[in-house]
Amino acid sequence: MKVAVVGATGLVGSQMIKVLEERNFPVTEFIPVASAKSVGKELAFKGKNYKIVGLDDAIAMKPDVAIFSAGGGTSLEYAPKFAAAGITVIDNSSAWRMDETKVLCVPEINAGELTEDSKIIANPNCSTIQMVVALADLHKKYKIKRIVVSTYQSITGTGVKAVKQMEDERAGIKDGEKAYVYEIDRNCIPACDVFTDNGYTKEEMKLVNETKKIFRDDSIKVTATAVRVPVVGGHSESINVEFEKTPNLKEVFEILRNTNGVILQDDVAKNIYPMAKFSHNKDEVFVGRVRADESNANAINMWVVADNLRKGAATNAVQIAEYLLKKGLLKAGVLA
Repeated sequence: MKVAVVGATGLVGSQMIKVLEERNFPVTEFIPVASAKSVGKELAFKGKNYKIVGLDDAIAMKPDVAIFSAGGGTSLEYAPKFAAAGITVIDNSSAWRMDETKVLCVPEINAGELTEDSKIIANPNCSTIQMVVALADLHKKYKIKRIVVSTYQSITGTGVKAVKQMEDERAGIKDGEKAYVYEIDRNCIPACDVFTDNGYTKEEMKLVNETKKIFRDDSIKVTATAVRVPVVGGHSESINVEFEKTPNLKEVFEILRNTNGVILQDDVAKNIYPMAKFSHNKDEVFVGRVRADESNANAINMWVVADNLRKGAATNAVQIAEYLLKKGLLKAGVLA
């Protein structure tokens, strides 16, 4: 199978390469794709070096699948060109997520919506993915009415420049390049992405809109506050979820233990609960601090953690490709 990774030199792109290797996705030809400044350089995949190519050359090489993580502008321009050439695109940007003709896919929840005609598939926002994975089976049982979520998001969600900024600040370097207006080390910045006219950031509105689309339920009310924190390992979320039916807490724990993609870590007597530090380089969504909302009989609180570059981006994308392959919707060599 010929696989292209578009944006191969970025933080998420490098994780996509790593995940493809670790999960032994059947790659027979690897095509790393990046911007003009990187073309001609080499990237390693499973012990072999491959030359980085540009977008137009990548289309000409006719990969079977192209996993994009190169920004919304690139995806808007090039995903249709890849798709027109018969190449299946799995896109990690926000470009296609709210397009009604595209599946916004979390494999554990709605992979069944994918068909042979799904040539551009949208990967949801990292914060949305971990939240909906944690809540999906509870939604089936009790039906979600309202979600109040506060996020504590890793600087890796901003990219290499943000990591460098924090490292510079910790090293006392004051004139380094900045990803944020304010210092991020020893600080929390309540502004993930840019602000919209309603006073919320784009990141917060992604949690609102993408959740409704993935669950196919516009009646779910969602409100979010997204905060950037000086953490590298992953994103954390404090979630208060109100259901239409009164949840049984014992049953909630049992549902979470059996939810695909979730690991329940909840034993406060032994100080066991999810933490970003320990989610790093893991593919699962970790859930803990599950407790009844004493102010609302139909609500519970929980703490949800996941590696935003793995399940929040790269792993989810590769899992989509794995599903397509398993169901015969992605066949190697069809473009040869």
